[in-house]
Amino acid sequence: MSRLVEDVILYFRRTVPFRPMPAAITTLVLVGLLLVPVPDGLTAKSWGLVAIFLTTIVAIILKVMPIGVMAMMAIVIVSLSQVTAATSSKAMADALGSFSSPLIWLIVVAIFISRGLKKTGLGKRIGLLFISLLGRRTVGIGYGLAVCELVLAPFMPSNTARGGGIVHPIMKSIAQAFGSDPADGTERRMGTYLSLVNMHANTITSGMFVTATAPNPLVVDYVARVTNMNLHLSWTSWALYMLLPALTCLLLMPLAISFLAPPEVRKTPDAVGYALGELRKLGPVSGGEWVMIVTFAVLLLLWANVPEMIFGPAFRLDATVVAFIGLFALIITGTISWDDVLAEKSAWDTLVWFGALVMMAEQLNKLGVIAWFSGGLKDGIVAAGLSWQAAAAILVLLFVFSHYLFASTTAHVSAMMLAFLTVGVQLVPAEYQVPFLLMMVAGSTIMMALTHYATGTSPIIFGSGYVSLGTWWRVGFIMCVGELAIYAILGGVWWKILGLW
Repeated sequence: MSRLVEDVILYFRRTVPFRPMPAAITTLVLVGLLLVPVPDGLTAKSWGLVAIFLTTIVAIILKVMPIGVMAMMAIVIVSLSQVTAATSSKAMADALGSFSSPLIWLIVVAIFISRGLKKTGLGKRIGLLFISLLGRRTVGIGYGLAVCELVLAPFMPSNTARGGGIVHPIMKSIAQAFGSDPADGTERRMGTYLSLVNMHANTITSGMFVTATAPNPLVVDYVARVTNMNLHLSWTSWALYMLLPALTCLLLMPLAISFLAPPEVRKTPDAVGYALGELRKLGPVSGGEWVMIVTFAVLLLLWANVPEMIFGPAFRLDATVVAFIGLFALIITGTISWDDVLAEKSAWDTLVWFGALVMMAEQLNKLGVIAWFSGGLKDGIVAAGLSWQAAAAILVLLFVFSHYLFASTTAHVSAMMLAFLTVGVQLVPAEYQVPFLLMMVAGSTIMMALTHYATGTSPIIFGSGYVSLGTWWRVGFIMCVGELAIYAILGGVWWKILGLW
């Protein structure tokens, strides 16, 4: 009998795809939450959903299993426990309801479209082109990486694919070409600086467009909810509101990092030759690349509502409709194939975990949990006797720096942002609510710079070994504070000029 037990344990250790200790901690969290008496103001079912939601967030943070599996677990538990409805069929309908959300499909389809950047080689060509133009100094290479991020950001909602899959390999190749390799102890020659620029350009550009990172459409939804649709961030308005402060951050960032983590090699005239050599290997722009360029141009025009500006409101297209048009154009031209779409695992994975998190956030709102939590947070701030300015600053800072506890931007946004926005609009006078909301929007991506596990791009760049843990955290904190200050000061002035307050 003991032999059988040992075989069973050995089998599960080899085959079951979860980490035992984090799984045990997550299970204890769930059991502990369910044993806690239901707080005043909530029902047993709403508290049950809170327990499921928080357990899912803990499981994602601890990386018990892949995030998609954790999301599926949440769907199963919500359906079985019937915390959202009286029957299992209605609970299942609730659990799957968010999968029809246009916001989710906007991100998924945009990931499909971004596959064409890799397949055609256009992404690599763009990066090398900017290096050839700006690469005579190490700081110039940094600006080349930043501009590459900026060009790709509107079309690549996976900041991990953009910063880790396209820009990072280019950055590593350049660093190694100049003798900067962690294996040789020469990472500070150039690689430390370029790695940090790679990371911080990724976080800054992620906040510039709705389609630049996966959680942004969720942020749009939350802002619209708390303002009763009075502030609905379209693709165009988001880009406009973030334009000046974000470009300022992007302009100053390579210089700032050159002081915080200065490269030993500052002049790199050979970088231009390296980039030109790689471009020659790529050959002339291929037909597939031209299709990608034209498709991106059309997407930008449609997302920017140019037809509506010229021909009137009848020609306005939803952002998700535009994304589907772009995907269809790439498929029928053979730029990407249906097999490419089916093989894009990150998109299907995003559909599952993003859909589950959005579902739980919606249900928490419907069951009154968000209002309950927001009320408690508001009461605490009021009891402290803080001015509304201090309250707004505390809400932004608490939201941003609590990201030290999260390994997923989406998990953080899903868990906390709606409640913080709700409290903010209750405490901040109506005429100043838009700047507060936009600071929260900016903070939702600025916080990605804090740690080496803050977002999917972070472990890819950190894992290359060019940046020490202490340097990463030190630079991340300083840059985060600096960018928040730029958004608060310059952004506030910009939003005043635009008539938003």
